[in-house]
Amino acid sequence: MCKYCDAGDLKPYYVTTPIFYPNSVPHIGHLHSLVIADILARYSHLNCPERPVHFMTGTDEHGLKIQKAAQTKGMEPRAFCDELSEHFRNLVRKADVSATRFSRTSSKEHCDAVQHLWRQLEAKGLIYKGRHSGWYSVSDECFYPDLQVTKRSEPNGEEYHVSTETGSRVEWMEEENYKFRLSTLQPALRSHFATHEDAIYPPQHHVDILSALSEDNVLEDLSVSRPRSRLTWGVPVPGDDNHTIYVWIDALTVYLSSIGYPWTANGGDGSGSGWPPNLQIIGKDILRFHAIYFPAMLAALGLPFTERLLVHAHWTVNGFKMSKSIGNVADPITAIDEFGIDVVRWYLARIGGYFRDDVDWSREQLIKHGKEVASLLGNLYSRIASPKIRALVETHERPSLLDMNEAGVQSFLEQLRRLPALYHDRMQALQIADALNHLVAMLEEANLLMTKAKPWAVTQSTPAVRAVYWSLLECLRTCGILLQPFIPSKSANLLHYLGVPPEQRSAEWASIDAKGHIGTPVSGVVLFPMPGIKSKPSHAKDKSGSV
Repeated sequence: MCKYCDAGDLKPYYVTTPIFYPNSVPHIGHLHSLVIADILARYSHLNCPERPVHFMTGTDEHGLKIQKAAQTKGMEPRAFCDELSEHFRNLVRKADVSATRFSRTSSKEHCDAVQHLWRQLEAKGLIYKGRHSGWYSVSDECFYPDLQVTKRSEPNGEEYHVSTETGSRVEWMEEENYKFRLSTLQPALRSHFATHEDAIYPPQHHVDILSALSEDNVLEDLSVSRPRSRLTWGVPVPGDDNHTIYVWIDALTVYLSSIGYPWTANGGDGSGSGWPPNLQIIGKDILRFHAIYFPAMLAALGLPFTERLLVHAHWTVNGFKMSKSIGNVADPITAIDEFGIDVVRWYLARIGGYFRDDVDWSREQLIKHGKEVASLLGNLYSRIASPKIRALVETHERPSLLDMNEAGVQSFLEQLRRLPALYHDRMQALQIADALNHLVAMLEEANLLMTKAKPWAVTQSTPAVRAVYWSLLECLRTCGILLQPFIPSKSANLLHYLGVPPEQRSAEWASIDAKGHIGTPVSGVVLFPMPGIKSKPSHAKDKSGSV
């Protein structure tokens, strides 16, 4: 078993994306969430192939925005959601995302789970009916307290209020609804996050949540229903047909319902199904819902909390937030069709894998990063697998890496020996861009060694030529294994062309000390055709899951 796999914890690795609101077609931000989750799901499989991976994504289909959008189109909400959710399911397929579950909150099993959860909270005295007043956002479908609202004014003198979290307009509203006793659970949440410093990444968001949970900042009880006269497209409150369960209680329950909640086996804690999530991927705009409201629900139910939240920033286009009204929404399907999914995944991980700050999407940068991976990986393979170089070395047995004493080769191999530990250290810290940077630096050194040695210019086989040849193939083999979470299709192609057996593609084989098999490299193939970068699908494509 790989040393990076916890032999004592073979609970299924459970990772989730946000469930996407299908009031429009997917944009590049949706793809970013999917790719991050897929990278880390595949990384778990890379480390521990025998450990099951539960990878959930899906669509959040209830709520007033969906109801109104369907009415505008003259459609029933369910038919409207059927149509739009398929766009997201198609994105999962096209993005080579290894999700094992695509959940829809309009499904009967989910709606039953939501009502069961409601009854459990009600039985514990944590739900009560009362009047609620506050700043309500139609677009966000939630109330905000005074501290999360600010006044803005237009040049024409118009004044209005907006949410400080989302920037959405809010209006003062009063109505009767049900409330969840969030305030009584605040101490439990504060204790959890104070004693689990790595529960939220990046750390800046952990600090924000601790501040929100401080004793000086008393949480208000949470409004968890809407009058059915206003919102009909949702789950009815059990025993009260005049109210609809609030969409965020509804939506957050999907992480439970997707793996079989309500559970009856193993004491009902869900451990046999994979609970709790090892990792949840969310955008920074929904941090409060996942770091306060959802843990409060879990605390009320006596269920373990999510182990880690990974909070990513947003994508902008030309420095502006994506908006249909501006017309700057980046279409992921168009990018995939033009450049191929592995180039798009490479770009998303290289630029969007730091998570702290918003990043800008541009076609020019996508082209630049496509050329980068084509040069670093594709060009290196094409050069080392050329028939001329192969002819120089195939008459000799593969030497032991320890016997390669040629100048430059030993230092190169030492760097390659250190690579896996550096890579795993960053991946386990959720710093995927930094992990990828280590692979990029190694491939840059490999290309430099190739350029300095010039094996294509020699006319006879020498120990130096053979040392460079086998060192570079070993580098490609090791990097090919470690790149599988990032660019799964191209990595599968590369390992296939190198003759690396499928059973030698897990993390334990990504070491020069593993003595992994390398066959005769296939000549005349191009991993990343230029210019256009996109390539046709290969028969060597591997997948670790399907939807």
